[in-house]
Formats: sequence, structure tokens, C-alpha cells
Amino acid sequence: MDSVTHLFYGGVIAAAIAPKQHRRAALLAGMALNTLPDLDVLPLLLSDDPVVRMTCHRAATHSWLVLPLVAWALWAFFRRRGGRVAQAPARWWWAIFACLMAHPLLDSFTIYGTQLLWPLPVRPLMWGSLFIIDPLFTLPWLLAFALAMAAGTRRWGGRALATGIALGVGYLGWSLAAKFAVQRTAARSLATLGLADAPRFSVPLPFNTLLWQVTAMTPDGFVVGERSLVADRGPMRFTAYPSDVVALAEAGDLPVVRRLGWFNHGFMKAQVRDGVLVLSDLRMGLEPDYTFNFAVARRAGGQWQPLAPPEQLRFPWQATRRLPALWERIWRQPAAGQAASGSPGGTPAASASK
Repeated sequence: MDSVTHLFYGGVIAAAIAPKQHRRAALLAGMALNTLPDLDVLPLLLSDDPVVRMTCHRAATHSWLVLPLVAWALWAFFRRRGGRVAQAPARWWWAIFACLMAHPLLDSFTIYGTQLLWPLPVRPLMWGSLFIIDPLFTLPWLLAFALAMAAGTRRWGGRALATGIALGVGYLGWSLAAKFAVQRTAARSLATLGLADAPRFSVPLPFNTLLWQVTAMTPDGFVVGERSLVADRGPMRFTAYPSDVVALAEAGDLPVVRRLGWFNHGFMKAQVRDGVLVLSDLRMGLEPDYTFNFAVARRAGGQWQPLAPPEQLRFPWQATRRLPALWERIWRQPAAGQAASGSPGGTPAASASK
């Protein structure tokens, strides 16, 4: 999730566990604690390899095998110093522990991927039920934080914290239910295309949980469909897009290609541009604009030679121009044959709309 949400989310969790006489201090401590895991971006900036920077984020500092040790070290340090932690060591232990563990758990609800079991070679967890910035999810944590800060030790501050947590967790539950409904509809439509067993993922489109995108891999590329939980009725319509699967297979043994495929679960688009292999992460962005695009290899002597280091291509800022269309798409289902808001061009997969 975005850093702002983590600040208020962490503050509310810590304050709900710490003694009420420490509530304001816990709100601030929770903000700091819930920010700590994301400080891994600072040492990663020292690397000139953008693939390393991407795939090593949300790793060691987000691991449920590492964070309990960090929580214990912080708790022991502050308990020895006296003060609030020494006054209520049990409550503060659980506040520190829960706050640190909650950060990667929340990140796992986004599509980026979180390595909860690092250093075990387990693929990143990506439930993909929340967009990385969702104002409706942030709002209850922000309000609960503000009210608890204003309340201090008064009883209604505790009620504000409990209500904020209930609303935030309830929104997470809604996002999972929405994802399940979208995936069920997508599965039926993909089956009519002969893609019943195709690898796929679903993700909400920017800033909401009402409009979703489903992407499924095909032998020669991938198909993309949208689903509005408000406007859409009937089966989903999918649009097919090509990927240079031959070039991807030829370069498949390169360490950088294997690393990206492990990290994004194989959900990537391959293109050859002027003899350079470019891989795009399909999980983040809208066709043809993706947030993460890497030039990873160049063809030389009939073989793919890795670029050292890979190059991350410029972020496609033009994608922001689609936001008004995405908002309109939530409330209106396109007519048959009309391009969806996130899928201009491409080849309609007609049998999915029958």
C-alpha cells in the first residue's frame, strides 16, 4: 500500500493495543513502526540494476520470518531504557509485534507481491484485492487516527480506534468478496474461449474496488477483460493481445528473465524493439502502458545476450489520461464491439461475449 495509508494504519493498530494513557505516543510510534519495512528502498537505491531494485523490495524487511526478531530487538531496547515500554511491557510487545507484522500483511493484498517467507524461495504473495492507493480504504484509518489523537485518554478515543479497525478490516473483506465474484464470472467466460486452465490474475483498477481487470495468458500472448460490479451484466468480453513468446522462450534461461518470471508469476509481455528484448509486467498498468518495462537482452550472433545492467524504460505518464474514462467505465457497460477503457486496440475474443 501507499506510505500515507501505512502511517495511519500503523498508528491505529499500535494505539489500539497500548495502554490508553500511552495512546498519543502509541499513535506516533505506530506510524514509525509501520514505515520501517519500506526503508528497504534506501539501500536498494545503491544498485544500478532496476530488476534488483524491483524484485528485492518487499523481501527481507517484509518477511514474517524476520520481523518477529526485529520486534523483539526493538521491544527489548526500549524496555531497558525505561519509560512507557517498561511501564507496560506486555502491551507494548504486542503493539510493536502487531504493527510490524501488519505492514507486509496489508501489502499482500496488492498485486505487486510480498515475500512473506523470505529467505525461503517462495514466490511473492499477491492476493491483488486492493489497488496500491485506495482512498476509501485509507479513510477509516485516517479518521480513527485523528479522533484518537484528539481524544487522548478519553474513552471515546478507544471506540474510535475500534470502529476504524472494524471498517478497515470490513473493506478488506469486501475487496476479497468482489474479487471472488469477478473471478467466478471471468472463469466462465474464459472457459468458452478454451482458456479454462490458463494462468490468470485479477486486480482492481486505480483507486477503487468496483472496476476490475482480468488478464489470462494464452499460447501466443494474453487476453484482457474488464468487469464493473455496478454496470456490467452477462459474460465478460476479452480482448487478445500478442506477446513475442518465441523470443521470451529463447531468452528464458537468462538469469534476469528467470528472476522477473519468478517475481511476477510469469505475467509478462515480451516485445523485441530494435533487436532488444523488452519485458513488461502485466500486473501493473493498462495495455499498452505498463508501469514496469525492462530492456533485458540484445540479440547478438543469433543469441540473446543479457544487458548489464538491464534498463528500466521511462514510466508511461500518458496512462493518467485514462482516469476519467475509467471513472465513467465504473457506471457504464460498453456496447458490444466497443473498446474497453483499458484495452484500446487489440483483437476482440468474440466467443467470450456470446
